[in-house]
Amino acid sequence: MLIDMTNDPKPLLAVEGLKVYFPAKGGKVVKAVDGISFEVMGGETFGLVGESGCGKTTTGKAVLRVLSPTEGRIIYNGADIARASVRDISKIRRELQLIFQDPYGSLDPRQSVFSILREAVKCDRRSHTAAGIRERVHELLALVGLDPGMGDRYPHEMSGGQRQRLGIARALACDPKLIICDEPVSALDVSIQAQIINLFIELQRKLGLTYVFVSHDLAVVRHIADRVGVMYLGRLVEVIGVDEIYRSSLHPYTRALLSAVPTIDYYEEKRRNRIVLDGEVPSPLRAPGGCPFHQRCLYMTEICKKDMPGLADYGSGHMVACHNAGDLVY
Repeated sequence: MLIDMTNDPKPLLAVEGLKVYFPAKGGKVVKAVDGISFEVMGGETFGLVGESGCGKTTTGKAVLRVLSPTEGRIIYNGADIARASVRDISKIRRELQLIFQDPYGSLDPRQSVFSILREAVKCDRRSHTAAGIRERVHELLALVGLDPGMGDRYPHEMSGGQRQRLGIARALACDPKLIICDEPVSALDVSIQAQIINLFIELQRKLGLTYVFVSHDLAVVRHIADRVGVMYLGRLVEVIGVDEIYRSSLHPYTRALLSAVPTIDYYEEKRRNRIVLDGEVPSPLRAPGGCPFHQRCLYMTEICKKDMPGLADYGSGHMVACHNAGDLVY
């Protein structure tokens, strides 16, 4: 179920009923993403959060068509690319970019900084002279806060934060409109995380970028996202504005994630009511019937075991997939 956007501009990205299944042994199927829908407006940052294995990275790869969807529609800039041919996808490929979780693993250790960016700039397929390419590389380095003199360095000669800045510069080389950020700060020190998040915000303001920001850390998403989609076992369980998530979230899983976010205030931490979930996330190979969260939910009722809840609108674009959300008091 999508938010009613009748009176609003069309979204840059609309995902409708997306499913990504993988075959497994014994004729079984891994339902990595199981029928999710959301929209992202141009210039917006949409956060996808959840525990490891919930399907958020798979969702990002399907949007980029790195993975082919099993079902559903992926409407980018008005065109459905879910079933588009390789030839048609290549026409818009430069507008869709990915920033990886591991900056070192995503860079060729045998190439210098200049060589890595030159390769990306040449993929833009514009007529570039050697001087024009060098100028563009220096421009990209300056844009992400790196000294143009670092062009002769190799990835192993850079810090983790510098490598991630290089990865961001490479993603910007073709002037993209939509960037999938796959946990881009999780491998970095906390102080460097803040610098990279501020860089994302600054680049979005300068270039009008649109982000789908994948993360397991709600504290990070809170600083950069406009809206947040919470995923559990391949499904979206809540979509909410980032300003409302701490005071108006309704799904028990969202509340459990929020209670796990640490605070530096000792007395506030002592007063907090932590929600400790029992058990582990079920395997997608043996997903429970009914609500996927019912086995760990403190508010589970009989209907939760039988029926899969759909996303219901609780006003202002706040969507919740929970049979009992309207009755819960936290």
